[in-house]
Amino acid sequence: MAHVVLDMNDQRPVWARPDWFAAELREALPDDWTLAVLDTPTEGTGDGTARAHPAVLEAVADARIYMGFGIAEDVLRAGPDIGWVHTGSAGVGSSITPTLRERAPVFTNSAGIHGPPMAEAVLGMILHFSRGFDFAVRNQARGRWDTDPFYAAEAPIRELSTMTVGVLGLGGIGTEVAVRLRCLGARVVGLKRTAGPGPEGVEVGVGEAGLARLLEESDVVVVTAPDTPETRGLLDASAFARMKRGAVLVNVARGKIVVEDALVDALRSGHLRGAGLDVFAREPLGPESPLWAMERVLVTPHVSPVTDGFWRREADLVLHNLACFLDHRVEAMRNRVDVDAGY
Repeated sequence: MAHVVLDMNDQRPVWARPDWFAAELREALPDDWTLAVLDTPTEGTGDGTARAHPAVLEAVADARIYMGFGIAEDVLRAGPDIGWVHTGSAGVGSSITPTLRERAPVFTNSAGIHGPPMAEAVLGMILHFSRGFDFAVRNQARGRWDTDPFYAAEAPIRELSTMTVGVLGLGGIGTEVAVRLRCLGARVVGLKRTAGPGPEGVEVGVGEAGLARLLEESDVVVVTAPDTPETRGLLDASAFARMKRGAVLVNVARGKIVVEDALVDALRSGHLRGAGLDVFAREPLGPESPLWAMERVLVTPHVSPVTDGFWRREADLVLHNLACFLDHRVEAMRNRVDVDAGY
């Protein structure tokens, strides 16, 4: 008897697994397969959990498929027959362990599932600065009717159709961002790891030359790349120096891509107009961080993926991949993770 273990009972209410998700999964399984639905609480923040509940280790003993938020090494050790791992997170860094590399199951993630809400969060952050909402929030907090920041000769109030936005990482999330920006008239310059076409109307670059062009030409730089050894610390003091004076940084990807001290310096000097940040090198962001008190910084607590649309898209992805796995068509499975590339 083959088994599927569903370990996606996120303790955060907005991410709680709906009953219909398990029902659709059970309906899609062959008659001689069983589904173990675990109600033990798990944590889908970031890349997922690092250690499994004892009930999970017991359940995977004869499992062929494990679905959770990331996968801990002890789960793979306890489930020697696991041939497919699916994570409900987009990030996979903490799951790429020596045991995962050695066992080499099919590994899929939820990249792109979070794309629509994250893209809308990016648009909100861009508009926050381009329409001067940061001035309005500051005035409201002080009880002041102050039009000077809006009426000044050099007021940083812009229309999207006059702006160039650089999207650093044209995966599922970056593509959703780019498509929306293009619909609103912005010029979009994107950066990919490998050469190839991007979304319609997006100017795509690769490598150092592509990064240099993106930094130098963009009024807003949006970070949607995964956290890998190549991207960690990519946006440092030299990168900020290459950005336009008055440019805005938006980061909804991973905090470690940005060198935060260098970002603070670029904001304090006035070189950057502002920063919209949903992710940080350390989370929660500590109370000692200067980012909290900076008027030209918008801080959100890693909530850009929050949506009520997650589980429907997740179900469609999982059911497609389940059909492929059962039919021995692994090559047709979506969102297969390249453990060497880190995404």
